[in-house]
Amino acid sequence: MSVRRLAEDQFQPAAFAFNDENAAWADKTIQKYPEGRQQSAVIPLLMRAQEQDGWVTRPAIEKIADMLDMAYIRVLEVATFYTQFQLNPVGTRAHIQVCGTTPCMLRGSESLMAVCKSKIHHHPFERNAEGTLSWEEVECLGACVNAPMVMIGKDTYEDLTPERLEQIIDTFEAGNGASITPGPQIDRHFSSPEGGPTTLTDDDSKAKKAPAKKAVAEAATAKVDAAPVPPSEAARPKSTDAETNPALKTPVTAPKAAAKNVKAVEEQAVAAPVTAAETGKPSLTDKNRPAGIDKPETPDDLKMISGVGPKIESTLHEIGIFTFAQVASWKKAEREWVDGYLNFKGRIERDDWVKQAKALAKGGEAEYIKVFGKKPR
Repeated sequence: MSVRRLAEDQFQPAAFAFNDENAAWADKTIQKYPEGRQQSAVIPLLMRAQEQDGWVTRPAIEKIADMLDMAYIRVLEVATFYTQFQLNPVGTRAHIQVCGTTPCMLRGSESLMAVCKSKIHHHPFERNAEGTLSWEEVECLGACVNAPMVMIGKDTYEDLTPERLEQIIDTFEAGNGASITPGPQIDRHFSSPEGGPTTLTDDDSKAKKAPAKKAVAEAATAKVDAAPVPPSEAARPKSTDAETNPALKTPVTAPKAAAKNVKAVEEQAVAAPVTAAETGKPSLTDKNRPAGIDKPETPDDLKMISGVGPKIESTLHEIGIFTFAQVASWKKAEREWVDGYLNFKGRIERDDWVKQAKALAKGGEAEYIKVFGKKPR
């Protein structure tokens, strides 16, 4: 940081006093702090002094120090540390702060500084001949989406071109700065996309409505005509857990479960009317699809398996997977089918869902800690 010093004596006024309105505000602000902590009001008071006079003078620093029972040097330390405080006279009608941080620089802030140099003064912090305008380069002012930008007083003027900044400077120079609307200076609402929204418009929704309805009807019809028929019990290898859990022997072929599948397909088609070929998911009628069951009265909390969150658990429920024992019974082909259906790219193997599920099915959290040395997620 460059050295910051108070203005020369020739620029300093003889005294400082808050006007009546600001004096009342200052007293109220000081009272916000508990007894013995009134010095915490130093920054607000310095800021209000600057807003009143345009900059922070030595008499203002001394006056605020007396009001807060502080040593002069302590208030001077605050004023010289924070670059928000102007320690020299600035333009009486406008002091223009040009953001020079990377986003604004990439969008042309150097051109804005060139305008300030030509219309105000070649050097920052120097006033024009009339003393009405001054400028400086500052760090990020927090409107990067609308770069480049400047701040004048408490207002920001964004999405600027050199030509528009020239107009703004001329307007402030004429004393009509209040007539300029702050914010974006182009056809943009705050930080919205330039030119207005391009998606989710009324026309866009109507255009997609008919294809979505058609996809729902086609998907539901196809699901009823070709309900998933899992391989027979003789053809499918059986796990020990499946033998000890009668619920696992119930395939997803009952009318109730088939109806659930049709509803799930309809909901998916409404949200994203695409075909299985387009998504790359394996078919629901594939012989390697794991056997599902009707939802038990108390399903297992599949989220205890590392890698399974609420959304994945919901998807597993849709295909009839509700228990740890089911996951523990998956063979390689079944794991690959589920991995492809979830588009996990090998995550089931990497996280070893089967080993986790076996531990949870065998003894819950205690067995999981025994096997993995930590609690399940």
